[in-house]
Amino acid sequence: MELYQRQQFDFLLMTAVERFTERLVQRNAGAGPARARLAQTPQGEGVWLDEYAGAVLSDFLLDNVAGACFLLQAMANRSLDNTAITALAGAQGHTVESLLVAFARRTFADLLRAKTLEALEQASLFEG
Repeated sequence: MELYQRQQFDFLLMTAVERFTERLVQRNAGAGPARARLAQTPQGEGVWLDEYAGAVLSDFLLDNVAGACFLLQAMANRSLDNTAITALAGAQGHTVESLLVAFARRTFADLLRAKTLEALEQASLFEG
């Protein structure tokens, strides 16, 4: 990956984490409860991780083949668990585009969750 692309990906991730952290803190009345809820039920009420990740990728115009390739290249060393791979690839009738976008979205959402948990942990240390 070229350095300018790495910088763009890092900016995307940093922006997504900051915005998601802020939303979670507001929706869950503090960093501690937000962290607990994100850790326990990432798709639950007040969190909606996958929905948020999809919206971010759409906002940044990355919900297409080229965007998926950009994201996957940036996250090439990350791994998906077997359950996610089976769920994404198991259904028949998918196009290459839809699978690439699904894999990119899932991998990005997992990274977003990990980085947001870190940010919420830091924020909860400074909460009164």
